[in-house]
Amino acid sequence: MKSTIVAMTGASGTVYGIHLVRALVSAGRPVSLVLSDSARLVIREEQGITLKSLTSIEELSRVFGPDIKGKVEAFSFKDFTAPIASGSFPVQDMVIVPCTMGTLGSIAGGLSQNLIHRAADCILKEGRRLILVPRETPLNAIHLENMLKLTRLGVRMVPAMPGFYSGAQSVEDLVNFVVGKILDQMDIAHTLYPRWTGSFNKPEAVDMETR
Repeated sequence: MKSTIVAMTGASGTVYGIHLVRALVSAGRPVSLVLSDSARLVIREEQGITLKSLTSIEELSRVFGPDIKGKVEAFSFKDFTAPIASGSFPVQDMVIVPCTMGTLGSIAGGLSQNLIHRAADCILKEGRRLILVPRETPLNAIHLENMLKLTRLGVRMVPAMPGFYSGAQSVEDLVNFVVGKILDQMDIAHTLYPRWTGSFNKPEAVDMETR
């Protein structure tokens, strides 16, 4: 089975990337993982874990869990000789989660300043599926223009915007909603959030024209 490239950059929301990797491993999908140095810093701040290595599976299992052993291969984001730096490497798709606006802008501009940029460029040139999960607010015109440019090229834009209609009761429910939306774009079945059934399940119907 072809692998999925998962890249994590220095935006807030490392929990989304962590949960996605766990979900892919549970679904039996091999993962090629790339973390930036900035992602390491955010993981330390948000998860309270200091990673000494970004390529050691033993070290990364402290963040992603022991199940990644034998199922995840990690690459240095500085390594342009990594297999995923070539369009000839057989991958299914790529997800950048969370995705900084700097990374998004570099991809939109065709820049390859690190392995994450280069792998995304390969995904685009080979016509494969690229999914970006930006986590920023508020957005300026440059952010929006870059998103529009990439969307027109076929990139799937899945902002980290959790929905509340599914009856979320915890932060984990909100995280699972976003991760589930990513998996939906990858055509991977899951039960991370309940599907919309056409009803708010409330005693009184909601008048959509007057709300």
